[in-house]
Amino acid sequence: MAAEDEAELGLLECRVCFERYGPGGQRRPRNLPCGHVLCRGCVGALGGAERRRLECPFCRRVCGSAETSDCLPLLQLLEVLGPAGGSVPSALGRSGGGAAAPAPAGLGLRLSLGGWGSLVNPTGVAACRRSGRLAVAHDGKKRIHVFGPSGSCLQRFGERGDAGNDIKYPLDVTVTSDGHVVVTDGGDRSVKAFDFEGRGVLAIREGFCLPWGVDATPESEVILTDSEAGALYRLTADFRKGEFKKCQMIRSQLISPRGVAVSQTSGAIVVIEHLKAQGPNSSSTRVTIFSAEMDLVGQMDSFGLNLFFPSKIYTTAVAFDKEGRVIVTDVCSQAVICLGKPEEFPTFNPLISHGLSYPVGLTYMANNSLAVLDSGDHSIKIYSST
Repeated sequence: MAAEDEAELGLLECRVCFERYGPGGQRRPRNLPCGHVLCRGCVGALGGAERRRLECPFCRRVCGSAETSDCLPLLQLLEVLGPAGGSVPSALGRSGGGAAAPAPAGLGLRLSLGGWGSLVNPTGVAACRRSGRLAVAHDGKKRIHVFGPSGSCLQRFGERGDAGNDIKYPLDVTVTSDGHVVVTDGGDRSVKAFDFEGRGVLAIREGFCLPWGVDATPESEVILTDSEAGALYRLTADFRKGEFKKCQMIRSQLISPRGVAVSQTSGAIVVIEHLKAQGPNSSSTRVTIFSAEMDLVGQMDSFGLNLFFPSKIYTTAVAFDKEGRVIVTDVCSQAVICLGKPEEFPTFNPLISHGLSYPVGLTYMANNSLAVLDSGDHSIKIYSST
């Protein structure tokens, strides 16, 4: 059997009962939280009579039946194939050689900021939607660099050191709707908030193992990932008064979650998990989407995405555009890719396919321009529609 046929067989059949997936009934494909896919019938059988808990037959991770969700990519593929059942390559518009469809024009480069000396090994970027200012976290003597809408440097703050409001090692940054810059500091495992003048207003050091990715909701709450704890938190504070209110864990049992983004329209949350390598050069990432109520909407790892798209995708950053579509950076192809809205995830639409070296950050600005943080040349590249 050709390798292409083997991949198609593994994609369209449940690997427990070896029955072909179908759009409904017992053969409907379901995602487990670990990323593996089974048919509904096997999920029910593994869950036992009470159907409360089940163990993945492949990785042995335990989950609840309520944590499973429809595998939307497979359902979309089954719909494309139709009742007669065509072939996967023809349904995806690929030739036998695996060529991808031509990429659209996408976005054009408008402005490039920073560069070596101005920014040093940048790790995170965020935009203030109200003022248009950009906040960048990097490894310079002053860890936060603020740019104006025209690209001028407005402020540098966040000294490197051990004092209360110093920043040891910034991992990510966000800007709240009330104009505060929130930074995750891997050096002392804390979350720190500043105003745009650089004054420290709050530092939370208790309870985190390794806070990493961070994004803000329209209500100025902060959603952050803890990479070591495998958790997702919602942090509430009055930043104007410097008062911490509460920090609630809203999801656990994630695998090294890092990048995170919140939809400003629907409240959906998308997380990038960094999966443990099973062998040399086999590390991968997984894009996991939750609704505003924290129900699992969909997830797909690098291997699964590669069954649909032309090349392996290794994601390092994620954002939502104003239409609620999931946008990711891919360091394998040095590109920025749109994966579609949560309900249609994943689609494949390259937005930026050249000119990037190692994209690690994304944020949409007030004018809907897309700012991409490129750690390869220590710069921020701002793109607008062409």
